[in-house]
Amino acid sequence: MTTFDRNYWENRYVSDSVPWDMGEITPPIKEYIDQLTDKSLKILVPGAGNGHEFEYLIQERFNNSYVLDIAPTPLENVRKRLPELDNGHFILDDFFTHEGQYDLIVEQTFFCALDPSLRKQYAEKMHNLLAPNGKLAGLFFRFPLTEKGPPFGGSAEEYRAIFEDLFTIHIMETAHNSINQREGKELFFIFEKK
Repeated sequence: MTTFDRNYWENRYVSDSVPWDMGEITPPIKEYIDQLTDKSLKILVPGAGNGHEFEYLIQERFNNSYVLDIAPTPLENVRKRLPELDNGHFILDDFFTHEGQYDLIVEQTFFCALDPSLRKQYAEKMHNLLAPNGKLAGLFFRFPLTEKGPPFGGSAEEYRAIFEDLFTIHIMETAHNSINQREGKELFFIFEKK
C-alpha cells in the first residue's frame, strides 16, 4: 500500500507528475473568489500543490491568505511566482497537525488526494480550523470511489454523510463551469461551520 506522506508528494512534484494541475486557477473557484467582498478574510488553501488559487487570492488583494503543503517543492514553486510575499504566508506543515483559525478554507484537489480512510478526520480538522461561522468552499471530484488514486472520487451522498454533522451544507452541486476534461466530474460546494 502506498503511503501518501511528505516523501510521496515531494517526489510527485519534483518529477512534475501532477496531471491534475491545470497551471491556473479553476473557473468554479475563481468565480467564487470573485464574488467575495471582504478583503480582510483570513483564508487558508491547504494541500495547495502549486497554489494557483492562493496566487489568485493574493493578486485580488486577499492579503490575509496562507498556503499550506506537506511538501517543500510545491511551496517553493508558489514562492518563486510571488517573491514579494512574506515567508509567513507559506506554511510547510502536515494539515492534520496544523494549528490556526481561518474565516475561509479553499478546497482544491486536497480532499481527493488523501487516503479515503482520512475523510472523517479531514472534516473534523476543517471544523477545528474554522472560526465561528467560517466556511469551507471549493470542489470535490464526483466519480466512483475506487482504490486507485489519487485522485480519489466519491459522490454527493458520501460527502454529505461525512460533513453534515459538522457543517451546514449551503451548496453542493455539479459545477457549471468546469474545464472540459472535468465537466460533470466536479461538485462545487459551500459548507458553513455549525
